[in-house]
Amino acid sequence: MIAIFYLILQILKLYSYVVIANVIISWLVAFNVLNTQNRFVYSILELTYRLTDPFLNRIRRFLPNLGSLDISPIILLLLIWFVEICLKIYIAPLIF
Repeated sequence: MIAIFYLILQILKLYSYVVIANVIISWLVAFNVLNTQNRFVYSILELTYRLTDPFLNRIRRFLPNLGSLDISPIILLLLIWFVEICLKIYIAPLIF
């Protein structure tokens, strides 16, 4: 049970890194630092989009239109960190 608890925490941490990488890569593509014609850049961008877009699209449905400003990754990161804290506070004492 302890191993599953730590596995869930590590998956949440890894997913938060993927969300941060998605934001940074999309900024670099928007400012023409990275070229999406490069297959490696495109495959990394496509991977991060496929991993994050299902959750980001659900969050975007509830957010008002802010123009070009997208705060859905920030809200997703806050939700991930909230779940991590809840796991540590409420589930960890039951396991240990």
